[in-house]
Amino acid sequence: MPAPLADRLRPDTLEDFVGQPHLLGKGKALRGIIESGQIPNLIFYGPPGIGKTTLATMIARQTNRKFCKLNGTTASTSDIRDIVASLDTFETMNGVLLYLDEIQYFNKKQQQTLLEFMENGQITLIASTTENPYFYVYNAILSRSTVFEFKPVEPSEIAQAVERAFHFLEDEQHSTVTWDENVVETIARSCGGDVRKAINAAELCVLSTGQQEGACHVTLERAKELSQHSAMRYDKGGDEHYDILSAFQKSMRGSDPNAALHYLARLLEADDLPSACRRLMVCACEDVGLAWPQILPIVKAAVDIALQVGLPEARIPLADAVVLVCHAPKSNSAYCAIDAALSDIRAGKIGSIPRQLQNMHYDGADQKQKGQFYQYPHDFPGHWVHQQYLPDALLDAAYYQYGDNKNEQAFQSYWDKVKTSHAKNAMGCGGTEHEK
Repeated sequence: MPAPLADRLRPDTLEDFVGQPHLLGKGKALRGIIESGQIPNLIFYGPPGIGKTTLATMIARQTNRKFCKLNGTTASTSDIRDIVASLDTFETMNGVLLYLDEIQYFNKKQQQTLLEFMENGQITLIASTTENPYFYVYNAILSRSTVFEFKPVEPSEIAQAVERAFHFLEDEQHSTVTWDENVVETIARSCGGDVRKAINAAELCVLSTGQQEGACHVTLERAKELSQHSAMRYDKGGDEHYDILSAFQKSMRGSDPNAALHYLARLLEADDLPSACRRLMVCACEDVGLAWPQILPIVKAAVDIALQVGLPEARIPLADAVVLVCHAPKSNSAYCAIDAALSDIRAGKIGSIPRQLQNMHYDGADQKQKGQFYQYPHDFPGHWVHQQYLPDALLDAAYYQYGDNKNEQAFQSYWDKVKTSHAKNAMGCGGTEHEK
């Protein structure tokens, strides 16, 4: 059985490599390293199908090193030992380039096995991972390696690879391959930045169409049929998941309904209804907050409806709520206030609760001044009275600052009037210095 077309069509030179211009363009760091021939230990970080394996193979070929490939999901320590055992052979006289795919699945002991040989230069490690290496790769490996982040390939660049795939199949099958307008663009857009997926889709289009009189014509309908259902990358436990959630909330916070609906659609297309609902409610509380507190029960009701009816109908109440959050006035005053209070608590700024606020039922024998002295605010004009609520250690703390929105400015105006009126009454009645 022949290898997939993406493997048969791997480029031989950097000029034929598709994508990653930020790494492999003229004058870029990784390209300079490759052209120097002095290859350090490298870690390639990025989504699948964007050229990490292809580039590692190309580097091994250009530096005349033996190329050994292991996969972190299946390899064992004995596989590493077998590679080490071959180091002193004629075949490895220029050294070994070990390509370790999915290094995040290697445990600490397995990664430590590599260290000795990485340091003496007998093994050059190029590891790849789809997860953030700073979370999943041990520090000892990271400190001896240089990390390069690969990005999804743009459709315009993938289109070149798709055309090259069609021409390659022409030569391989000794036939003429033609295609409808927009076939190449459709395949390039549908693969989510994955070159391998696009090339293999092109091969499927040709194989499923067949030949008539030595010619094969790929229709747009066939390309749409065989292209992946969605160009979206999504892994509920990976970086892409958190990136989408972050973009979703930041778009609502930034009052951009088009962007927010886009990210909501990506979450729903990935069938991640719980995450969409949770982040929507968080945004209503954190970013709209006291500027329009009435939005909280509205968003909660929309989420309840969405969870009750399920997908696909859940998209409707959620879209209503997202657009509402985007257009609502914004305030994070309460969010900032509780974080400031938590910061003091975690720093040990606590203090004793003032006596008048304690749940006191009796005075102990050691209490010189008997009585709690709590003043009930409802007994006073405006339902407010000046008394100490914060502990002595935090008397000057001011966590909450009124926002500049209509609601909070109204709150501030109301309480300024109440407190000013109380102060005037206290002065007029010969109040204590504390009340004044």
